[in-house]
Amino acid sequence: MSDASEAFLQPTRTSYDAIAKDYTNRFPSGLSHPLDHTLITAFAELVKANGTAPVADLGSGPGHVTALLHEHGVPAFGVDLSPTMVTLAREAHPGLRFHVGSMTSLDLPDATLGGILALYSTIHVPDTHLPATFAQFHRTLLPGAHALLGFQTASEPGHLHLTERFGHEIDLDYYWRTPGQITEALTGAGLDLVATVRREPSGEERLARAFVLARRPGGGN
Repeated sequence: MSDASEAFLQPTRTSYDAIAKDYTNRFPSGLSHPLDHTLITAFAELVKANGTAPVADLGSGPGHVTALLHEHGVPAFGVDLSPTMVTLAREAHPGLRFHVGSMTSLDLPDATLGGILALYSTIHVPDTHLPATFAQFHRTLLPGAHALLGFQTASEPGHLHLTERFGHEIDLDYYWRTPGQITEALTGAGLDLVATVRREPSGEERLARAFVLARRPGGGN
């Protein structure tokens, strides 16, 4: 792992370690809108149609969405930067696999994943690190396999730095991007765009949500 990567990974890890329990209590399901559930279901069907290889839920947090994929018949495992999050996920879902890792440098063999899910986890990756991160997606996905990303979005890109959340001191950067930005970075890494979805804010959400579905070329589908 490069020093440049560690410069943003370490404070992100430490921040989520600090807020892990409160975050889990605040977001008990991991998904806040019926459309989000529908997209996860569709993603699961695409994964199963392409084979039986496992899905990596990157930035899996307390493991709620990893468990949802499992309920849909997808062999899924979680990867999270925060050891405390991984511990909470293992406690809540003892039958599933979770480990500490970073999407910027996946400790996984080439072309072994049946899918990648990254919901609200690329939001902490600076723009300069997105190309290398999505190159990891391309490297680890099987030909024909899909990646689904969810993230906050607005008409223009933005950035927010927080020093406190849930009463804890943190050092955390959030980036919101347009679907076009994410699509350009994914296609630049060799993935093909399949679909984009945008929904307006719901409930306490301040920003709209966007989802981009991409696919590694090749395979039978």
